[in-house]
Amino acid sequence: MAGALLAASLLSGCDRIEQFVKGSSQPAPVAIPAQQDGRVAMLLPDFTQLVTRDGPAVVNIQAARDASVSTQPSSHPQLPVPEDDPLYDFFRRFMPPSPQQDQPQEDSVSYGSGFIISSDGYILTNAHVVADGRQIRVTLTDKRELRAKLVGLDKRSDVALLKVAAADLPVAKIGNPSDLKVGEWVAAIGAPFGFDNTVTAGIVSAKGRSLPDETLVPFIQTDVAINPGNSGGPLFNLRGEVVGINSQIYSRSGGFMGISFAIPIDLAMQVADQLKTKGKVSRGQLGINIQEVTQELAQSFGLPRPSGALVVRVDPKGPAAKAGLMPGDIILKLNTQVIDSSKDLPMLVGALGPGTKIKLVVWRKGFEKSLEATLVEQAPDTEGNAKPANDNTPQGYQFGKLGLTLSELTAEQRADLGIRGGLLIQKAQGPAARSGLQPGDIIMGLNQNDVTSITAFEKALANSGGHAALLVKRGDAMLFIALRTD
Repeated sequence: MAGALLAASLLSGCDRIEQFVKGSSQPAPVAIPAQQDGRVAMLLPDFTQLVTRDGPAVVNIQAARDASVSTQPSSHPQLPVPEDDPLYDFFRRFMPPSPQQDQPQEDSVSYGSGFIISSDGYILTNAHVVADGRQIRVTLTDKRELRAKLVGLDKRSDVALLKVAAADLPVAKIGNPSDLKVGEWVAAIGAPFGFDNTVTAGIVSAKGRSLPDETLVPFIQTDVAINPGNSGGPLFNLRGEVVGINSQIYSRSGGFMGISFAIPIDLAMQVADQLKTKGKVSRGQLGINIQEVTQELAQSFGLPRPSGALVVRVDPKGPAAKAGLMPGDIILKLNTQVIDSSKDLPMLVGALGPGTKIKLVVWRKGFEKSLEATLVEQAPDTEGNAKPANDNTPQGYQFGKLGLTLSELTAEQRADLGIRGGLLIQKAQGPAARSGLQPGDIIMGLNQNDVTSITAFEKALANSGGHAALLVKRGDAMLFIALRTD
Protein backbone atom coordinates (compact mmCIF):
# COMPACT_ATOMS: atom_id res chain seq x y z
CA MET A 1 0.00 0.00 0.00
CA ALA A 2 2.77 2.41 1.00
CA GLY A 3 4.62 1.67 -2.21
CA ALA A 4 1.55 2.37 -4.29
CA LEU A 5 1.03 5.70 -2.58
CA LEU A 6 4.63 6.71 -3.06
CA ALA A 7 4.37 5.85 -6.74
CA ALA A 8 1.56 8.34 -7.24
CA SER A 9 2.20 12.04 -7.78
CA LEU A 10 0.62 15.27 -6.68
CA LEU A 11 0.05 17.22 -9.84
CA SER A 12 -0.84 20.80 -10.61
CA GLY A 13 -4.06 20.94 -12.56
CA CYS A 14 -2.88 23.35 -15.27
CA ASP A 15 -1.75 22.59 -18.79
CA ARG A 16 1.73 21.45 -17.78
CA ILE A 17 1.76 18.01 -16.14
CA GLU A 18 4.28 18.54 -13.36
CA GLN A 19 5.23 16.12 -10.65
CA PHE A 20 4.77 18.02 -7.42
CA VAL A 21 8.02 17.54 -5.29
CA LYS A 22 6.91 19.62 -3.30
CA GLY A 23 -25.99 34.41 -2.26
CA SER A 24 -29.02 33.33 -3.24
CA SER A 25 -30.93 30.36 -2.00
CA GLN A 26 -29.69 26.85 -2.51
CA PRO A 27 -30.72 25.32 -5.86
CA ALA A 28 -33.67 23.02 -5.59
CA PRO A 29 -32.81 19.32 -5.75
CA VAL A 30 -34.22 17.17 -8.51
CA ALA A 31 -36.18 14.14 -7.36
CA ILE A 32 -35.63 10.88 -9.18
CA PRO A 33 -38.94 8.98 -9.40
CA ALA A 34 -39.40 6.23 -6.84
CA GLN A 35 -38.75 2.69 -7.94
CA GLN A 36 -41.66 0.31 -8.44
CA ASP A 37 -40.51 -1.67 -5.42
CA GLY A 38 -41.29 1.34 -3.23
CA ARG A 39 -37.73 2.39 -2.38
CA VAL A 40 -37.32 6.02 -1.30
CA ALA A 41 -36.49 8.34 -4.20
CA MET A 42 -32.95 9.76 -4.37
CA LEU A 43 -32.34 13.51 -4.35
CA LEU A 44 -29.60 14.97 -6.51
CA PRO A 45 -28.58 18.64 -6.72
CA ASP A 46 -29.42 20.78 -9.73
CA PHE A 47 -26.46 22.94 -10.75
CA THR A 48 -28.15 24.74 -13.66
CA GLN A 49 -28.96 27.90 -11.71
CA LEU A 50 -25.45 28.05 -10.28
CA VAL A 51 -23.84 27.76 -13.72
CA THR A 52 -26.15 30.37 -15.29
CA ARG A 53 -25.85 32.87 -12.46
CA ASP A 54 -22.23 32.42 -11.30
CA GLY A 55 -20.48 30.93 -14.33
CA PRO A 56 -19.88 34.31 -16.06
CA ALA A 57 -17.38 35.24 -13.32
CA VAL A 58 -15.08 32.38 -14.42
CA VAL A 59 -12.33 33.14 -16.93
CA ASN A 60 -9.82 31.23 -19.03
CA ILE A 61 -6.15 32.21 -18.72
CA GLN A 62 -3.27 31.85 -21.16
CA ALA A 63 0.26 32.67 -20.07
CA ALA A 64 2.97 32.88 -22.74
CA ARG A 65 6.38 31.79 -21.51
CA ASP A 66 9.78 32.10 -23.09
CA ALA A 67 11.07 28.81 -24.44
CA SER A 68 13.90 28.92 -21.90
CA VAL A 69 11.46 28.39 -19.00
CA SER A 70 9.28 25.82 -20.74
CA THR A 71 9.49 22.30 -19.31
CA GLN A 72 7.54 20.56 -22.08
CA PRO A 73 9.48 19.18 -25.08
CA SER A 74 6.28 18.10 -26.88
CA SER A 75 5.09 19.97 -29.98
CA HIS A 76 1.81 20.39 -28.08
CA PRO A 77 2.93 21.39 -24.56
CA GLN A 78 -0.63 21.73 -23.29
CA LEU A 79 -1.58 18.14 -24.10
CA PRO A 80 -1.71 15.76 -21.10
CA VAL A 81 -0.52 12.69 -23.03
CA PRO A 82 2.61 11.81 -25.02
CA GLU A 83 2.48 11.60 -28.80
CA ASP A 84 2.41 7.78 -28.79
CA ASP A 85 -0.68 7.70 -26.58
CA PRO A 86 -3.93 6.51 -28.25
CA LEU A 87 -5.70 9.67 -27.03
CA TYR A 88 -3.09 12.03 -28.48
CA ASP A 89 -4.91 12.60 -31.78
CA PHE A 90 -8.20 13.19 -29.96
CA PHE A 91 -6.78 16.00 -27.80
CA ARG A 92 -4.64 17.43 -30.62
CA ARG A 93 -7.77 18.18 -32.67
CA PHE A 94 -8.99 20.58 -30.01
CA MET A 95 -5.73 22.32 -29.15
CA PRO A 96 -3.97 25.07 -31.12
CA PRO A 97 -0.76 23.75 -32.68
CA SER A 98 2.63 24.90 -31.48
CA PRO A 99 5.58 25.74 -33.76
CA GLN A 100 7.23 22.81 -35.50
CA GLN A 101 10.24 21.32 -33.78
CA ASP A 102 12.59 22.39 -36.59
CA GLN A 103 11.48 26.03 -36.28
CA PRO A 104 12.63 28.48 -33.60
CA GLN A 105 10.24 28.22 -30.66
CA GLU A 106 9.97 31.58 -28.96
CA ASP A 107 7.19 30.84 -26.46
CA SER A 108 5.19 28.08 -24.88
CA VAL A 109 1.68 28.68 -23.62
CA SER A 110 0.27 27.61 -20.27
CA TYR A 111 -3.50 27.25 -19.90
CA GLY A 112 -5.50 27.62 -16.71
CA SER A 113 -8.61 29.13 -15.18
CA GLY A 114 -9.46 31.92 -12.79
CA PHE A 115 -12.38 33.97 -11.47
CA ILE A 116 -13.23 37.64 -11.06
CA ILE A 117 -13.35 38.95 -7.48
CA SER A 118 -14.09 42.64 -8.19
CA SER A 119 -16.10 44.40 -10.88
CA ASP A 120 -13.08 46.57 -11.79
CA GLY A 121 -11.07 43.56 -12.97
CA TYR A 122 -9.17 41.79 -10.17
CA ILE A 123 -8.86 38.05 -10.84
CA LEU A 124 -7.68 35.18 -8.66
CA THR A 125 -5.85 32.15 -10.04
CA ASN A 126 -2.98 29.79 -9.16
CA ALA A 127 0.58 31.03 -9.04
CA HIS A 128 1.78 28.05 -11.09
CA VAL A 129 -0.56 29.02 -13.94
CA VAL A 130 1.03 32.44 -14.50
CA ALA A 131 4.52 32.12 -12.99
CA ASP A 132 7.22 33.20 -15.48
CA GLY A 133 4.51 34.37 -17.87
CA ARG A 134 5.83 36.96 -20.33
CA GLN A 135 2.33 37.84 -21.44
CA ILE A 136 -0.97 36.89 -19.79
CA ARG A 137 -4.32 36.98 -21.56
CA VAL A 138 -7.76 36.42 -20.05
CA THR A 139 -10.84 35.27 -21.97
CA LEU A 140 -14.24 36.09 -20.50
CA THR A 141 -17.37 34.01 -21.00
CA ASP A 142 -18.63 36.64 -23.47
CA LYS A 143 -15.54 35.83 -25.61
CA ARG A 144 -13.75 39.11 -24.90
CA GLU A 145 -9.98 38.72 -24.67
CA LEU A 146 -8.15 41.07 -22.33
CA ARG A 147 -4.50 41.48 -21.52
CA ALA A 148 -3.85 40.95 -17.81
CA LYS A 149 -1.28 42.48 -15.50
CA LEU A 150 0.28 40.30 -12.82
CA VAL A 151 -0.27 42.21 -9.57
CA GLY A 152 1.66 39.62 -7.58
CA LEU A 153 1.97 35.94 -6.77
CA ASP A 154 2.79 33.83 -3.75
CA LYS A 155 4.33 30.47 -4.57
CA ARG A 156 4.04 29.14 -1.02
CA SER A 157 0.24 29.29 -1.13
CA ASP A 158 0.05 28.94 -4.95
CA VAL A 159 -2.12 32.07 -5.25
CA ALA A 160 -1.77 34.82 -7.86
CA LEU A 161 -3.66 38.08 -8.38
CA LEU A 162 -4.25 39.51 -11.86
CA LYS A 163 -5.79 42.80 -13.05
CA VAL A 164 -7.53 43.54 -16.34
CA ALA A 165 -8.61 46.96 -17.59
CA ALA A 166 -12.39 46.58 -17.59
CA ALA A 167 -15.44 47.70 -15.64
CA ASP A 168 -18.79 46.30 -14.57
CA LEU A 169 -17.56 42.74 -14.73
CA PRO A 170 -19.51 39.85 -13.17
CA VAL A 171 -18.12 39.02 -9.74
CA ALA A 172 -17.91 35.68 -7.95
CA LYS A 173 -19.50 35.56 -4.51
CA ILE A 174 -17.03 34.59 -1.79
CA GLY A 175 -18.13 31.94 0.71
CA ASN A 176 -16.83 30.65 4.01
CA PRO A 177 -14.94 27.34 3.67
CA SER A 178 -15.15 26.74 7.41
CA ASP A 179 -18.88 26.15 6.90
CA LEU A 180 -18.19 23.30 4.47
CA LYS A 181 -19.11 19.83 5.69
CA VAL A 182 -17.55 16.58 4.56
CA GLY A 183 -20.02 14.97 2.16
CA GLU A 184 -21.40 18.30 0.95
CA TRP A 185 -21.90 18.81 -2.79
CA VAL A 186 -19.50 21.17 -4.61
CA ALA A 187 -18.91 22.08 -8.25
CA ALA A 188 -15.99 23.32 -10.34
CA ILE A 189 -16.02 25.45 -13.48
CA GLY A 190 -12.91 25.74 -15.62
CA ALA A 191 -11.22 24.85 -18.87
CA PRO A 192 -9.77 21.32 -18.62
CA PHE A 193 -7.67 20.50 -21.68
CA GLY A 194 -8.84 23.80 -23.19
CA PHE A 195 -12.56 22.92 -23.12
CA ASP A 196 -13.81 26.23 -21.73
CA ASN A 197 -16.75 26.62 -19.32
CA THR A 198 -16.67 22.96 -18.32
CA VAL A 199 -18.69 22.09 -15.21
CA THR A 200 -17.88 19.13 -12.97
CA ALA A 201 -19.31 18.21 -9.58
CA GLY A 202 -18.69 15.99 -6.60
CA ILE A 203 -18.51 16.08 -2.83
CA VAL A 204 -16.12 17.31 -0.16
CA SER A 205 -14.04 14.27 0.77
CA ALA A 206 -12.02 15.81 3.62
CA LYS A 207 -10.91 19.15 5.04
CA GLY A 208 -7.61 20.44 6.36
CA ARG A 209 -5.43 18.13 4.29
CA SER A 210 -1.70 18.72 4.56
CA LEU A 211 0.36 17.79 1.50
CA PRO A 212 4.13 17.26 1.15
CA ASP A 213 6.00 20.58 1.11
CA GLU A 214 2.70 22.43 1.52
CA THR A 215 2.64 23.21 5.23
CA LEU A 216 0.82 26.53 4.94
CA VAL A 217 -2.35 25.41 3.16
CA PRO A 218 -5.12 23.31 4.78
CA PHE A 219 -6.42 21.89 1.50
CA ILE A 220 -10.02 20.95 0.79
CA GLN A 221 -10.06 17.44 -0.69
CA THR A 222 -12.87 16.60 -3.12
CA ASP A 223 -13.74 14.00 -5.74
CA VAL A 224 -14.65 16.70 -8.27
CA ALA A 225 -13.08 15.90 -11.64
CA ILE A 226 -10.11 18.27 -12.01
CA ASN A 227 -7.78 18.03 -14.98
CA PRO A 228 -5.03 20.10 -16.65
CA GLY A 229 -6.53 23.51 -17.38
CA ASN A 230 -8.76 23.55 -14.28
CA SER A 231 -6.00 25.07 -12.12
CA GLY A 232 -6.96 28.42 -10.67
CA GLY A 233 -10.66 27.93 -11.26
CA PRO A 234 -13.31 28.23 -8.53
CA LEU A 235 -14.79 25.52 -6.35
CA PHE A 236 -18.44 26.44 -5.62
CA ASN A 237 -20.82 25.33 -2.92
CA LEU A 238 -24.47 24.83 -3.84
CA ARG A 239 -25.26 28.45 -2.96
CA GLY A 240 -22.96 29.56 -5.76
CA GLU A 241 -20.29 30.84 -3.37
CA VAL A 242 -16.60 30.24 -4.07
CA VAL A 243 -15.13 28.18 -1.25
CA GLY A 244 -11.82 27.23 -2.83
CA ILE A 245 -9.37 27.51 -5.73
CA ASN A 246 -8.82 24.22 -7.55
CA SER A 247 -5.09 23.60 -7.43
CA GLN A 248 -3.81 20.02 -7.53
CA ILE A 249 -4.71 16.43 -8.24
CA TYR A 250 -3.35 13.16 -6.90
CA SER A 251 -2.56 10.94 -9.84
CA ARG A 252 -0.36 8.16 -11.17
CA SER A 253 -1.07 9.00 -14.80
CA GLY A 254 -1.38 12.80 -14.95
CA GLY A 255 -5.17 12.55 -15.29
CA PHE A 256 -7.96 12.70 -12.74
CA MET A 257 -8.20 9.68 -10.42
CA GLY A 258 -10.86 10.80 -7.94
CA ILE A 259 -8.74 12.92 -5.59
CA SER A 260 -8.35 16.66 -6.06
CA PHE A 261 -7.38 19.53 -3.80
CA ALA A 262 -8.51 23.14 -3.48
CA ILE A 263 -7.02 26.08 -1.58
CA PRO A 264 -9.56 27.47 0.93
CA ILE A 265 -10.85 30.81 -0.36
CA ASP A 266 -10.42 32.63 2.96
CA LEU A 267 -6.68 31.92 2.87
CA ALA A 268 -6.52 32.92 -0.81
CA MET A 269 -8.32 36.21 -0.14
CA GLN A 270 -5.90 37.04 2.69
CA VAL A 271 -3.02 36.49 0.27
CA ALA A 272 -4.76 38.54 -2.43
CA ASP A 273 -5.27 41.47 -0.05
CA GLN A 274 -1.54 41.57 0.73
CA LEU A 275 -0.58 41.20 -2.92
CA LYS A 276 -2.90 44.08 -3.81
CA THR A 277 -1.65 46.44 -1.10
CA LYS A 278 2.09 45.69 -1.07
CA GLY A 279 2.84 43.22 -3.87
CA LYS A 280 4.10 40.48 -1.56
CA VAL A 281 2.97 38.33 1.36
CA SER A 282 4.37 38.78 4.87
CA ARG A 283 3.97 35.90 7.30
CA GLY A 284 4.81 35.48 10.93
CA GLN A 285 7.53 33.12 12.10
CA LEU A 286 8.10 31.56 15.50
CA GLY A 287 11.58 30.15 14.84
CA ILE A 288 11.10 26.46 15.60
CA ASN A 289 11.10 23.06 13.92
CA ILE A 290 8.35 20.66 14.92
CA GLN A 291 7.16 17.11 14.37
CA GLU A 292 4.04 15.04 14.93
CA VAL A 293 3.32 13.50 18.35
CA THR A 294 2.85 9.75 17.98
CA GLN A 295 1.29 7.45 20.59
CA GLU A 296 4.76 6.27 21.62
CA LEU A 297 6.08 9.83 21.99
CA ALA A 298 2.98 10.86 23.94
CA GLN A 299 3.70 8.04 26.40
CA SER A 300 7.35 9.07 26.65
CA PHE A 301 6.40 12.66 27.49
CA GLY A 302 3.55 11.68 29.81
CA LEU A 303 0.95 13.30 27.55
CA PRO A 304 -2.55 11.82 28.00
CA ARG A 305 -3.11 11.42 24.26
CA PRO A 306 -1.23 12.16 21.01
CA SER A 307 -1.82 15.82 20.17
CA GLY A 308 0.00 19.09 19.69
CA ALA A 309 3.24 19.98 17.92
CA LEU A 310 6.50 18.62 19.35
CA VAL A 311 9.36 21.15 19.27
CA VAL A 312 12.60 19.58 18.06
CA ARG A 313 14.68 22.70 17.43
CA VAL A 314 14.56 26.30 18.59
CA ASP A 315 16.33 29.07 16.71
CA PRO A 316 18.51 30.63 19.43
CA LYS A 317 17.88 34.13 18.03
CA GLY A 318 14.19 33.67 17.22
CA PRO A 319 11.04 34.71 19.07
CA ALA A 320 10.46 31.19 20.43
CA ALA A 321 13.80 31.22 22.24
CA LYS A 322 13.08 34.66 23.67
CA ALA A 323 9.72 33.36 24.92
CA GLY A 324 11.42 30.44 26.68
CA LEU A 325 10.35 27.64 24.34
CA MET A 326 12.62 24.56 24.52
CA PRO A 327 13.17 21.37 22.49
CA GLY A 328 10.86 18.74 23.91
CA ASP A 329 8.04 21.19 24.60
CA ILE A 330 4.72 20.16 23.05
CA ILE A 331 2.63 23.12 21.87
CA LEU A 332 -0.99 22.36 22.76
CA LYS A 333 -2.63 25.70 22.03
CA LEU A 334 -1.98 28.94 20.13
CA ASN A 335 -4.14 31.72 21.56
CA THR A 336 -7.56 30.02 21.72
CA GLN A 337 -6.84 27.52 18.96
CA VAL A 338 -6.21 23.93 20.05
CA ILE A 339 -3.35 22.25 18.15
CA ASP A 340 -4.62 18.74 17.41
CA SER A 341 -1.83 17.94 14.96
CA SER A 342 1.58 19.41 14.21
CA LYS A 343 0.35 20.36 10.72
CA ASP A 344 -2.05 22.87 12.31
CA LEU A 345 0.68 25.09 13.77
CA PRO A 346 2.46 26.33 10.58
CA MET A 347 -0.90 27.26 9.05
CA LEU A 348 -1.96 29.23 12.12
CA VAL A 349 1.38 31.00 12.57
CA GLY A 350 1.68 31.71 8.83
CA ALA A 351 -1.73 33.38 8.81
CA LEU A 352 -0.51 35.92 11.40
CA GLY A 353 1.61 38.88 10.49
CA PRO A 354 5.03 39.85 11.82
CA GLY A 355 4.77 41.72 15.11
CA THR A 356 1.72 39.74 16.25
CA LYS A 357 1.79 38.83 19.93
CA ILE A 358 0.65 35.27 20.63
CA LYS A 359 0.01 33.12 23.68
CA LEU A 360 1.16 29.51 23.76
CA VAL A 361 0.22 26.66 26.05
CA VAL A 362 2.92 23.98 26.10
CA TRP A 363 3.37 20.61 27.76
CA ARG A 364 6.68 20.45 29.61
CA LYS A 365 7.78 17.59 31.86
CA GLY A 366 4.25 16.55 32.78
CA PHE A 367 2.70 19.99 33.26
CA GLU A 368 1.09 22.72 31.15
CA LYS A 369 2.96 26.01 30.93
CA SER A 370 1.92 29.33 29.38
CA LEU A 371 4.32 31.41 27.27
CA GLU A 372 4.05 34.61 25.22
CA ALA A 373 5.91 35.39 22.01
CA THR A 374 6.02 38.08 19.31
CA LEU A 375 6.26 36.79 15.75
CA VAL A 376 8.91 38.02 13.31
CA GLU A 377 8.98 38.16 9.51
CA GLN A 378 9.19 34.70 7.96
CA ALA A 379 12.47 34.14 6.16
CA PRO A 380 14.09 31.24 4.29
CA ASP A 381 15.90 28.72 6.45
CA THR A 382 19.56 29.70 6.44
CA GLU A 383 20.79 26.89 8.65
CA GLY A 384 23.78 25.20 7.04
CA ASN A 385 24.03 21.49 6.50
CA ALA A 386 25.66 19.62 9.35
CA LYS A 387 28.89 17.94 8.46
CA PRO A 388 29.13 14.17 8.89
CA ALA A 389 31.36 12.82 11.60
CA ASN A 390 34.81 11.86 10.36
CA ASP A 391 36.33 8.43 10.64
CA ASN A 392 38.40 8.83 13.82
CA THR A 393 35.43 7.82 15.99
CA PRO A 394 36.16 6.25 19.38
CA GLN A 395 35.23 2.63 19.98
CA GLY A 396 31.53 2.16 20.62
CA TYR A 397 29.74 1.33 23.87
CA GLN A 398 27.05 -1.34 23.48
CA PHE A 399 23.55 -1.19 24.93
CA GLY A 400 22.61 -4.72 23.89
CA LYS A 401 19.04 -4.68 25.22
CA LEU A 402 18.26 -1.64 23.06
CA GLY A 403 20.27 -2.77 20.06
CA LEU A 404 22.43 0.36 20.21
CA THR A 405 26.15 0.88 19.90
CA LEU A 406 27.07 4.45 20.87
CA SER A 407 30.27 6.48 21.04
CA GLU A 408 31.13 9.90 22.36
CA LEU A 409 32.06 12.51 19.80
CA THR A 410 35.57 13.88 19.67
CA ALA A 411 36.17 17.60 20.23
CA GLU A 412 36.91 17.96 16.51
CA GLN A 413 33.63 16.27 15.54
CA ARG A 414 31.61 18.46 17.90
CA ALA A 415 33.28 21.56 16.49
CA ASP A 416 32.58 20.47 12.92
CA LEU A 417 28.93 19.82 13.75
CA GLY A 418 28.52 22.95 15.83
CA ILE A 419 27.25 21.07 18.90
CA ARG A 420 28.45 20.75 22.50
CA GLY A 421 27.48 17.14 23.25
CA GLY A 422 25.72 14.16 21.75
CA LEU A 423 26.40 10.49 21.19
CA LEU A 424 27.00 8.99 17.77
CA ILE A 425 25.02 5.85 16.86
CA GLN A 426 27.47 3.41 15.33
CA LYS A 427 25.00 0.53 15.10
CA ALA A 428 21.21 0.33 15.43
CA GLN A 429 19.69 -3.12 15.60
CA GLY A 430 16.66 -4.80 17.16
CA PRO A 431 14.44 -2.36 19.12
CA ALA A 432 16.54 0.64 18.10
CA ALA A 433 16.26 -0.13 14.40
CA ARG A 434 12.53 -0.86 14.65
CA SER A 435 11.99 2.51 16.32
CA GLY A 436 13.61 4.29 13.36
CA LEU A 437 17.09 5.00 14.71
CA GLN A 438 19.88 4.81 12.13
CA PRO A 439 23.68 4.58 12.17
CA GLY A 440 25.05 8.10 11.88
CA ASP A 441 22.27 9.64 13.98
CA ILE A 442 23.46 11.70 16.92
CA ILE A 443 21.50 11.41 20.18
CA MET A 444 21.32 14.90 21.70
CA GLY A 445 18.88 14.25 24.54
CA LEU A 446 16.78 11.68 26.36
CA ASN A 447 13.46 12.70 27.94
CA GLN A 448 14.51 16.36 27.81
CA ASN A 449 17.83 15.66 29.53
CA ASP A 450 20.96 16.69 27.62
CA VAL A 451 23.18 13.79 26.62
CA THR A 452 26.82 14.89 26.77
CA SER A 453 28.48 11.57 27.62
CA ILE A 454 27.87 7.83 27.94
CA THR A 455 27.51 8.33 31.70
CA ALA A 456 24.81 10.99 31.21
CA PHE A 457 22.97 8.68 28.80
CA GLU A 458 23.07 5.78 31.27
CA LYS A 459 21.72 7.98 34.06
CA ALA A 460 18.85 9.33 31.92
CA LEU A 461 18.09 5.81 30.70
CA ALA A 462 17.83 4.49 34.25
CA ASN A 463 15.23 7.17 35.06
CA SER A 464 13.23 6.79 31.85
CA GLY A 465 10.48 4.64 33.34
CA GLY A 466 10.38 2.34 30.32
CA HIS A 467 9.71 5.08 27.75
CA ALA A 468 12.46 7.20 26.18
CA ALA A 469 11.98 10.17 23.85
CA LEU A 470 15.33 10.54 22.12
CA LEU A 471 16.18 13.90 20.56
CA VAL A 472 18.15 12.94 17.47
CA LYS A 473 20.21 14.99 15.04
CA ARG A 474 20.03 13.49 11.54
CA GLY A 475 21.94 15.50 8.96
CA ASP A 476 20.74 19.06 9.42
CA ALA A 477 17.39 18.00 10.86
CA MET A 478 16.31 17.38 14.44
CA LEU A 479 13.60 14.89 15.42
CA PHE A 480 12.28 12.95 18.39
CA ILE A 481 12.15 9.13 18.26
CA ALA A 482 10.35 7.05 20.87
CA LEU A 483 12.13 3.96 22.22
CA ARG A 484 10.91 1.42 24.78
CA THR A 485 13.62 0.92 27.41
CA ASP A 486 12.05 -1.73 29.66
